[in-house]
Parts: sequence; C-alpha cells; structure tokens
Amino acid sequence: MSHILRISVHVDEPGPGHFYWVLMEEGGDASQWVELESADEPFDMWLDALQAGVRALEGYALDERIGPRTVTEDEDQAPVG
Repeated sequence: MSHILRISVHVDEPGPGHFYWVLMEEGGDASQWVELESADEPFDMWLDALQAGVRALEGYALDERIGPRTVTEDEDQAPVG
C-alpha cells in the first residue's frame, strides 16, 4: 500500500523583497527534511511565492483525491521471474 508523502511548502526571503517558494520532504525521520525543489526566480510578494509553491506541490499528486503518494509495486500483480 502506498503512503502519502510528507511534503511541506514554505517561503524563504534571502534578501529583502525577494521571495522564493521551497518544497521540503520528510527524510529518514521526522527531524530530517530534504529540499525537493525551489523557485528559480524570486517573487515580489510573499503570497505570490506561496501560491506558486502550492501549485508546485500539487504537481506531485497524480490523483488530486489522494495527494502525493509513494510509488509501490502493485500488490495484485503477479511476481516477475
């Protein structure tokens, strides 16, 4: 069975008025987070960066009803070999 991926979106401001969205995924345990991707270009407004990050996060969900999931072998599929 696949599990939902734990992905967060946040906005970083490395310089005044330059906002970047960042997607992070939970690593080996809840205290470790790994960057998945981030905006290539800055946004002038925090809200615009956040909304673009949410759209990027939505791209990880192949099915909007269940969200982004781990990829697992089909349990009903016959074994190979």
